[in-house]
Amino acid sequence: MTGDGQGRRTALVTGLSGQDGSYLAELLLDQGYEVIGMVRRDGSSLGAAEHLRGRGRLRLVAGDLLDHDRLTRLPGELRPTELYHLAAPSYVPASWRRPRETLAAIAGATAALLEGVRSGSPETRVFVAASSAMFGDAPETPQHEDTPCRPRNPYGVAKLAAHQLTGRLRAHDRLFACSGILYNHESERRPEAFVPRKIARAAAAVKLGLAHEVALGTLEAVRDWSFAGDIVRGAWLTLQQDGPNDYILASGVGHTVAELAEVAFGHVGLEARNHIRVDADLLRSAETMPLVGDPSRARERLGWQTTCGFEELITRMVDADLRDLAARH
Repeated sequence: MTGDGQGRRTALVTGLSGQDGSYLAELLLDQGYEVIGMVRRDGSSLGAAEHLRGRGRLRLVAGDLLDHDRLTRLPGELRPTELYHLAAPSYVPASWRRPRETLAAIAGATAALLEGVRSGSPETRVFVAASSAMFGDAPETPQHEDTPCRPRNPYGVAKLAAHQLTGRLRAHDRLFACSGILYNHESERRPEAFVPRKIARAAAAVKLGLAHEVALGTLEAVRDWSFAGDIVRGAWLTLQQDGPNDYILASGVGHTVAELAEVAFGHVGLEARNHIRVDADLLRSAETMPLVGDPSRARERLGWQTTCGFEELITRMVDADLRDLAARH
């Protein structure tokens, strides 16, 4: 089934202006899709996808994660071949300040889109971006698709609700709805509030004489970091299968924040320990189990592999920040 009934594939992408949306839109446009990007209000800024403005097969529609009536109508109005729901408030600390809004923007928006698909475009294939945050204090590491979930913050709770709802509606209404459990994924398009980009930016700034140090929290925190472009390719592969399923998309390897900093600063010939200040206000309670994903199902069933390793990812980000800061100064 196609978006216009005549062989052309169309994809509705929420979160077009973010890191993931921009990489996914590039992939889909290269595959010959017509891409419909959902943006807030007038679309005056496309954020990370600004370089795609004017591409012939990209068009924009207005939508907001808290306007659930609008989200419910969109699938029936657009009848996309595929729907990639990537948009969400993704800065975890903010979820503690606004738990009600976080639940509405993540779980509520997912429910609205799935309801819209069910009632207005049941042939649409749906990918919902879940998160490793839903595992929280997991009883095991690495985590797999059936690992029990014990989220530690409102963001994780909301992502778990969206994930479980996707599975229940898939079973109940026979929707082609899939959940991708995404572990940390980065690029030079990542906002600077996120630790890997913060460190990469700092390494570049120190190298250029624009800064001396960076303030960080827990250096021994472990994360499973991948390249965002690899992750969205996994999302696309998920919807190309004969049947729907859920998949962990992760590298399968954990690294500490300290290791990340060593790679970033080492890339510009500096010692990380000379330029890191541990800020007590940024410290977080330790996790009982490292959040590291087991991507075996995605590798075996999707044929998915990561193409950008940990060190390559971090040095890529540092190089991008070196170019950007040098151009600005």
